[in-house]
Amino acid sequence: MSTCRFYLVPLALLISLAVPLHAAEFYPSKPIRIVVPFSPGGTNDIAGRLLAEKLTAALGQTVFVENRAGASTNIGTEFVVRSAPDGHTLLLGSTSSAANVTLYPRLPFDLRQDFAPVSLVATTSQVLFVHPSVPVRSVQEFIRLAKSRPGELTYASGGIAGPPHLAGALFNSLAGVELVHIPYKGGADAVTSVMSGQTSASFAGTASALPQILVGRLRALGVTTAKRVAAAPEIPTIAEAGVAGYEMSGWMALLAPAATPRDIVARLNRVTVAALAMPDVRQRFMNSGAEAEGSTPPQLESFIGKEIEKYARIIQEAKIRAE
Repeated sequence: MSTCRFYLVPLALLISLAVPLHAAEFYPSKPIRIVVPFSPGGTNDIAGRLLAEKLTAALGQTVFVENRAGASTNIGTEFVVRSAPDGHTLLLGSTSSAANVTLYPRLPFDLRQDFAPVSLVATTSQVLFVHPSVPVRSVQEFIRLAKSRPGELTYASGGIAGPPHLAGALFNSLAGVELVHIPYKGGADAVTSVMSGQTSASFAGTASALPQILVGRLRALGVTTAKRVAAAPEIPTIAEAGVAGYEMSGWMALLAPAATPRDIVARLNRVTVAALAMPDVRQRFMNSGAEAEGSTPPQLESFIGKEIEKYARIIQEAKIRAE
């Protein structure tokens, strides 16, 4: 009897170890939800729904978006952390996810330890623009004006510690100027404030700002990304316009709970990257102000680590506090 027990224990261990290795054979076994920690209608929500549509076709199981907004994306993020690590609940993480690591030092989760990176999904750009009455037509002219009037020029954003606020804080740091931040309740209000002349400038997503720029209600000076954007190739990057080292790209990435079996993560990565390479997907992302991007899980892990460090420097230097 004791001999039987001796052999049964390692056999049970082998079986338990083998199950995760073949988990993808039975995956997915039910609908998959992608938690978007923002309200419906924004760029992140649009991206999540487009990805869900393509993954539904690729995986043969319904993939749907569930919006869980609140607490600067922390509510939705914590929900995914506490979900079963079986690949059926995923998070569409974003720039805010990386910034929150510094903004909220007592979060009930660790972005680097509690998530398994699947793939980068898309990057987004912002554009620096001014009201047409501001007597500048380039980034350098704007910097000279700001230096001649320290603390007088303002820039609007959709809220404390959002990407536009952080873009302005980085601009202040690298350009050596003192633009005063004016937060509004949302991005649309921030753009309107510049159009009405209440604020001097703003950083906003290219998709929301370009229509107003094209009709002359706003004047574009530069885009925040490392390269020019396809939707407006005539607008230089802020870096090439003279602010060396300036780069601020928004991003979205697919993440799973950390204990999700590696073969499920690998399968999700394959179908996600394949979907992002489709011409119609790339075009639809471009129409919403984003650029489809795929990556390997290790590439995404490295990318997120660098993003956390970058935003930590910006937030600490500008002494930004969460609302």
